[in-house]
Amino acid sequence: MIRRDKSRLAQLPTPFERLPRFSAHFGRGDEASSIWIKRDDCTGFAGGGNKVRKLEYLVADAVAQGADVLVTMGAIQSNHARQTAAAAARSGLACVLVLADTVRGREEPYRSNGNVLLDRIFGAELQVLAPDEDAAAAAERTLERLKAQGRRPYFIPVGGSNALGSLAYRDAVLELAEQARAVGRRIDHIVLPTGSGGTHAGIAAGVAEAGLSCQVHGISVSRAQESAHALVSGLVAEVAVLTGRTDAALPKIDIDDSQIGPGYGQPTAAMQEAVETLARTEGILLDPVYTGKAMAGLIALLCAGRIPHGETVVFWHTGGLPGLFAYPELFR
Repeated sequence: MIRRDKSRLAQLPTPFERLPRFSAHFGRGDEASSIWIKRDDCTGFAGGGNKVRKLEYLVADAVAQGADVLVTMGAIQSNHARQTAAAAARSGLACVLVLADTVRGREEPYRSNGNVLLDRIFGAELQVLAPDEDAAAAAERTLERLKAQGRRPYFIPVGGSNALGSLAYRDAVLELAEQARAVGRRIDHIVLPTGSGGTHAGIAAGVAEAGLSCQVHGISVSRAQESAHALVSGLVAEVAVLTGRTDAALPKIDIDDSQIGPGYGQPTAAMQEAVETLARTEGILLDPVYTGKAMAGLIALLCAGRIPHGETVVFWHTGGLPGLFAYPELFR
């Protein structure tokens, strides 16, 4: 049976704020039509971001199983890898990060600055793979090597996106619902980046459990719509099993893959404009890989009239600030 203990890592609840100047910039300055933000960039651990919520469950499970080293995978600039390294340090565990070189054409800071710099500061062992190397196979070899050394490794999937990790975002929706009630807001839309799928799945499950009548719009940063839909739907079903809600109707999964551009981690003009617009209206920073593309997706939804005036939209800021320092060429 899966344990549901938590390692306390994040500073919760994270802020729920109105974006008055950003809203006015898009003709939504009136209170009824304003844009709000759920600031999981302010989770307060290892540079902030959404993955720490998942790691609270996952690290507790690792400790309960007697693990002495965490192993996970991600891209070189993985926010999840950075927070896993920090969570391991906080918990007295070793950490091995298997980092895939999947984002081509980046300049030198991509491989030495941003998240990867922090990984080293947190004391993780980094295995940076060759561009065409199979990350899953490399992770499996790492687990076998550690076991042969007498270690007790605990594997965390990309993004912490399994049922246990996703459960954290079911909890986060209940947190948001309470904050919205406290300020008298009805939430009509939630917009977030969709990558490994766990955050989206947890939010979708939480919306259904809380009885919120809102649409959840996942802006894919890596997968085509069909593939992302299957990934998120599968995780929602697994969360339902974990929470004993298999008799409940599964929520509608909405995926928008229009902002991927040339690929995962590859900049787009719309992303860059979104990052600069939020920074220059609200002083809030997005990242080039996840939240910048998700905000570009939100802006496109607004401009297309898919979020009508009079409806409240919440942008779920999943963090990623250190990633900006891996893309300095974009903002010279």
